[in-house]
Amino acid sequence: MGAAAADRDIQSKEEFFTILGELQERFEALKPELEVTVRDPALGVEGYVIVWNTGISKGGPLDGCGKGGTRITPNLSIDEVKMLSRTMALKNAAAGLPLGGAKSGMRADSSEDGFERKYRRFVKLCQPFLYENGGCFGGFGFDIGAQPVHAKWACDELGSTRSFTGKPVDMGGTDYDREGIAGLGVATAAKALIESRGEKADGMSFAVQGAGAMGAAVIRYFSEYGGQLKAMSDPKYDGCWAFDAGVSPALLKALVTQDVETAKSLVAQEGRHIGKDTQDVLFESVDVLFPCAIHNMITETNSYQIKARYISEGANQPVTKEAYPMLMEKGIHVIPDFIANPGGVIAAFVELTSQSDSKVEEAKSYTISKITDNVNKLMALVDRFGVEPVHAGQYLALSNIFYGIQD
Repeated sequence: MGAAAADRDIQSKEEFFTILGELQERFEALKPELEVTVRDPALGVEGYVIVWNTGISKGGPLDGCGKGGTRITPNLSIDEVKMLSRTMALKNAAAGLPLGGAKSGMRADSSEDGFERKYRRFVKLCQPFLYENGGCFGGFGFDIGAQPVHAKWACDELGSTRSFTGKPVDMGGTDYDREGIAGLGVATAAKALIESRGEKADGMSFAVQGAGAMGAAVIRYFSEYGGQLKAMSDPKYDGCWAFDAGVSPALLKALVTQDVETAKSLVAQEGRHIGKDTQDVLFESVDVLFPCAIHNMITETNSYQIKARYISEGANQPVTKEAYPMLMEKGIHVIPDFIANPGGVIAAFVELTSQSDSKVEEAKSYTISKITDNVNKLMALVDRFGVEPVHAGQYLALSNIFYGIQD
């Protein structure tokens, strides 16, 4: 039974939650298909590769493959990589990609002297598990601790540009971090949500918490959709700022390109300092809110202060599960992170499957199309059964895993 058929078979909210509960139990019962620890004691190298749920990819262009990024931190554990790869299984499915979840990781400090030698050894130890070598691991990518040069080291060591996604355009990649494709997805999710309510993004005021890579990309792309930046926060800009008259093209450019010194000067000229606590931006009177900083920012204790009508999650789980029903009761629509921000893995999928000479534009186009369609499906379930968007999103993801992806 396909996901579309399952939707038609549901007759009530109660039945929706019964089926969702059954799907959640099946997902909880899944075990990793690949769980590997690689070590080289002589070099002090330890790393992990975990892959889940490649059944979703059956019959697709990457049959039997799981994908996710590569995390590099000094205290990384296999349990953390297992949790992250399992989350990627859900995220990839929510994006409607025929691609299992995976994560790789290395216990190391990527800024330490001699790291290149360790990193090259790590990727070489993982070589037998790579999809291109008959394994189920789709390859390395960017995550916490990663640096741009890692793509060049990995591809050089393995003799293949297919072994790493997110790499520069001149290596056949989409350069999705620099292009801000994940942020494009979050901005697109907001636009699709707004349009599903019969409104337009053009002219909508918005606020962004966190002006790092994700937040900068959201500012760029939602501004291109016609949004008006009215507030933003980030520690590097000394907290929260409101822009009652919007922002100048010069400030917009500085924020988007993360030209911090120029942005600091212009922010002080054009903005009104709200306070040093970056959380304060969440409570500004705007149409759209983009929490792009860290998890658990909007909680049951502060959700009543939210004034935005729409929220698109850029950070991982910035809204707690307790806050979702409170926001819905207030009439605030929230697109959860696993629906809004899979732009990175969509771009990775394009890198691994496309033969195009313009993969960046293809990845952007695919991200816009996929996320728009997914938000529309999600909001249709919300409207039909009166469920929270996060539950509708979970249903869509789990249906894709267990019933098969339906176009």
